[in-house]
Amino acid sequence: MIYLDWAATAPLCKEAADAMRPYLETGSHAFPLQANANALYTAGREAFRNLEASRRLVAQALDARPDEIIFTSGATEADNAALFGLVDACMMQAEHTGDHCVPQVIVSSIEHDAVLEAAKTLHQWGALVTLVDPDASGHITPEALEQVIADDAIVVSIMAVNNEIGSVMDVAALADVAHRHGALFHTDATQAWGKMPLSVKDWKVDALSVSSHKVGGPKGMGALYLKARTPFSAQIVGGGQESKRRSGTQNVCGAVGFAAAAKRLVDHAEQDASIMRTLRDYCYEGLRKHEGVAPTVPCEAGSTAYAPHIVNVMVEGMESETLILQLDRRGFCVSGGSACSSHSLDPSHVLTALSLPRDKALGSLRVSMGPDTTKEDITAFLDAFAEVIQQRL
Repeated sequence: MIYLDWAATAPLCKEAADAMRPYLETGSHAFPLQANANALYTAGREAFRNLEASRRLVAQALDARPDEIIFTSGATEADNAALFGLVDACMMQAEHTGDHCVPQVIVSSIEHDAVLEAAKTLHQWGALVTLVDPDASGHITPEALEQVIADDAIVVSIMAVNNEIGSVMDVAALADVAHRHGALFHTDATQAWGKMPLSVKDWKVDALSVSSHKVGGPKGMGALYLKARTPFSAQIVGGGQESKRRSGTQNVCGAVGFAAAAKRLVDHAEQDASIMRTLRDYCYEGLRKHEGVAPTVPCEAGSTAYAPHIVNVMVEGMESETLILQLDRRGFCVSGGSACSSHSLDPSHVLTALSLPRDKALGSLRVSMGPDTTKEDITAFLDAFAEVIQQRL
């Protein structure tokens, strides 16, 4: 099997597996590492030290302060917490000042469902939710945001890299627009982390979401960066863990694995991105040779306007499901878009936002690479792809 769906999830890296192994042993002799990080006895204090050491590593990888990192169950929870927590806090502040205007929340129309579904809930809360659309190349531009934002906007959420087509947004410029209008800015950086330079300070964001399993860490772990002194209302309450911002007994094992993967990511990010960009260009070149196969976005060789690890094409005369299953039979794991909506028979909302014809959008294919992907893997995929599309004849 050749795995080419890294945008959906990355295999657990060795560094994360090694870091977590002691936490997964059974028996009372292993308990000191598995203690509750909130307990006062020695084992609990040791677990807490390991948790905070992991927090420091994740913070360092994001150019943040450790106290600005909230561990979550993944990027979906981090996205939800960001939107609900920021909007809830801003609306409560408005009530205290007697300002009863309808607050505006802006998200892009090509966000992951974790943001789009949260936005629908915010609309039910009474917020005015505005969608900002991408240009023909799949980018959300500062000019487009400027056209829809109002001075009563309170939160803007626009992803750093689109998970289906790989378009890279100018996060710092988008954050500037939001801040000029008095709004807080959140970005889902799940597909950006490790694929491009990422600094919450340089990007000037108020909140940012990342996921562990996208960078080789364990599933069920993620983090929300929340800039110091940013208004936030906890959405999961209880024992007051994570500085009262996300209650629940912390997953120390998961945090340790997440931190190990984050360190590996930082140590190798530049080299990995360069290798993946070369493979991306090679893959696009091979796919373009086939009649009826066209790149979904205008990604030229060497382009940094698109993520180095994502290839997306439309195959005329075939549907995504058929392509995926035929390639699966030949030993290749690929997708038709977001793994979270892989069972839907409708065109991707991302491709719909690009105004692509339905018949073409139904034939989309996403290939995504990781640090373990080789040129031989892509060559084998291109050979298998050629076999599959011959069935159209």
